[in-house]
Formats: sequence, C-alpha cells, structure tokens
Amino acid sequence: MADRMFKRVAGTGPDKVVIVLIPNFSMIALSGVVEPMRLANRASGKTLYEWELASRDGEPVQASNGMALVANRSVADFTQTPANVILCSGIDGHVYKDNAVFGWLRRWAREGAHIGAVCTGAHVLAHAGLLKGYRCTIHWENLDSFTEEFPDLDVRAELFEVDRDRFTCAGGIAGLDMMLQEIAAKHGQELAAAVAEQFMHERMREGHDDQRLPLQARLRISHPKLIRAISEMERNTEEALTRDEIADRVGLSRRQLERLFRRYLNTSPARYYLKIRLNRARTLLTQTTMPVTEVAFASGFTSASHFSKCYRDMFGRTPRAERRNPGAPIDEGLRDPGLDFLDATSDLSEDGFEDDDFEDDFDDDELD
Repeated sequence: MADRMFKRVAGTGPDKVVIVLIPNFSMIALSGVVEPMRLANRASGKTLYEWELASRDGEPVQASNGMALVANRSVADFTQTPANVILCSGIDGHVYKDNAVFGWLRRWAREGAHIGAVCTGAHVLAHAGLLKGYRCTIHWENLDSFTEEFPDLDVRAELFEVDRDRFTCAGGIAGLDMMLQEIAAKHGQELAAAVAEQFMHERMREGHDDQRLPLQARLRISHPKLIRAISEMERNTEEALTRDEIADRVGLSRRQLERLFRRYLNTSPARYYLKIRLNRARTLLTQTTMPVTEVAFASGFTSASHFSKCYRDMFGRTPRAERRNPGAPIDEGLRDPGLDFLDATSDLSEDGFEDDDFEDDFDDDELD
C-alpha cells in the first residue's frame, strides 16, 4: 500500500495542516494543495481538512506574483507540534536559509510531524537536513541544480513523491494530483473524482507521470528519429556526445542528422545541442553556488574560455555577470542577433562537435 501523506491520528477529526509560506512562494503551488482540501470539505459536507498559514514571524508573506497573504501565526507560536506541515516555496527557494525556521522544522520532524514541500520547497527541506534517506522531487526547472547541490539525495523526476513521513511535489498543478491521491487514499476514489471534476481536471495523474510535456508537444514535431536525437542531447549535457555518436544512436548518417535539424528546426545539430547545454549552464549559474569553471564542465565544456565566449554570444552577458545579476536585460550589443550564436566557421572541436557545411545530396524520403 502506498504511503499516506498526512499523519494518521487517533479519532475521527479532520486532518490538520500547517502551511509555511516562504518568501516569493508560488501562488499556484499553494492553491494546488489548499483548494482540493476546501473542495473535499464542500463535496463531502464534512470538515475533513483544516489548514492555516504560518510564516517565520507571523507577518504577511509576498508571493512571486506580488500578492501578499496574511499568516495566521509564526512558526514559533505553536505550543504543540503540528501533525502535518507543508512548505510552500517558489522563486529563489534555493537561496532561502533561515536557521530559525530550519530549527523548528527539525524539531517538528523529531517529534513526529509529517513534513512536505511543494515547488522549490524541497530546497528548504534539503538545507534543513530533512531529506537524507528519503526519495524526493522538485520542479523540472530546478532538477539539475538541485542534484548538483545535493548529490547524495535520492532525487526523482516525478510529479510528486511520498516516502514515509516526507513528501515533495514538483509544484504547478502537480499539487492537485498529489492531494487527489491523498483524498482517495483516506476518503475514497468517489470523493477524489468529485473534487477533480470541480477543477475540470480530466485525469488524476500518478506521482510517476512525467513533469514535462513530451518533446513532440513542446517542439511541435513528430519525426521519431529527430525526437530521439534531441532526447539523447538532453540526457547527455555533461558528457557531450559527438555528432557521429548521436547519429549512430538514432540510426542515421551524419548528413541525414544535419538534414533533419535543418528541415524541421531550421538549425544545425551543433547549434541546437549547444543551446541545450548553455541553458543548463544558465540554470546552474542562477540556482547554485557552483564555481563558474565547474558549471562549464557540468555543461559539457572542456575550456572555460570557450564556455564564456559561447555564453556571452547567446545571452549577451558573461557567466560571471549572469551570476552577479541574474535575469538582467540582455545586452544586444554583445548578443548575436536571433540567438544564432555560432557562424559556419565556429570552432566547436574543443567540445567534440563540429558544425561544418554539407551538401543536400540525398532525397527527403531517406529520412522517413
């Protein structure tokens, strides 16, 4: 039987949940856990769940969308250990380090609370030392940086993970799916389905469902070998594959691989692969404290200077400038127009992936 999120308590009273708001929390992540409880109460005609909001000091907390919510009380105001605690985080969750909050979380964990997190709240739990020995997950955008920062944790690319007295959720509307599973486990599938219908949520997803849209939907392409080639690129960012290796893995020649990328994506495999690796580098720069040289190596570059040049050509700022001022406007004077940041003579040999010219000397039918 799957683990239940919420702690089993004696009696027939409602499940009580304390939601700790972390500054810049995600409003949709919060709604994803609160609204299913509200609708479960409404649909059942009973008070099955009760919840309250807490903050570090009992003061209002601003969400990432600029709206502020009033907390019911501070984390220090609890005279009894909460049965269930959910951390709700969002933007900059990776830099949140509040020893007072960490101390309360560790104390509640020692005293038997079930503690979970949504969106980037897994960062807070990890910094507090509460995910060691537990399966966990986090939003796909933070997966790379999270696993780099916490290499000893068992991190899964799941929608949500429930492991004994810990639970984590990727955020977005995945919190709805996690809560629907909890409602079904305790109060039955019929009530969970009624809640899902209120949300017009046609399918209750399992925790192991993919976080991201399939490549076909994301890129709006359907060629199976092109999809496989891009999948190989996304799986191999640290140890970059050569063009020959990618072509061999998907059963194409090098020229056929080039032709597919030109035909469907209007770019070359080298350019596309480099963009994937540089986007990974940007995530690591803005979401971790890894040295820039380590970020370069983790993104498949063997030369820090080559990495810096490619990064500046794509994003209009150097890696060090990105770290000092993440998300700053792109300097169009530095950025190559149209993000076509490599010309036909760019030397990619340092990273094992050249981008040479070629002749279209075979028929389109050879790709089908």
